[in-house]
Amino acid sequence: MPEPKSTFDATYPCEFYEPAELFEPDLLYTIPEIARLLQGLEPDARVDPDTEAVLIDWAIPWVMTHAEDIVIAEPLEEDGPGYYGVAEHAVDEDVEECDGDDASDGDA
Repeated sequence: MPEPKSTFDATYPCEFYEPAELFEPDLLYTIPEIARLLQGLEPDARVDPDTEAVLIDWAIPWVMTHAEDIVIAEPLEEDGPGYYGVAEHAVDEDVEECDGDDASDGDA
């Protein structure tokens, strides 16, 4: 059931990382690891199962939304998890954006 905003003490901006900001370029991660990273935790941080379920609920749509900037690897074992990482073009785009920002700062 929807709740009025006045029910809550505070609201916050809904800001998410871009894959190039979240992932190390040479690593691949499972969905639970991505879920932890999105919360600012280490990929191997211990979280209770209920919390992990909530974090995964956030991570799956994030992966789907950023699919064009993510690569996928087959599971290492037949019944193992899939692995996801940042696509090379997304890292290159992030570097180009930073270079563009630096160039504009120097012109001021």
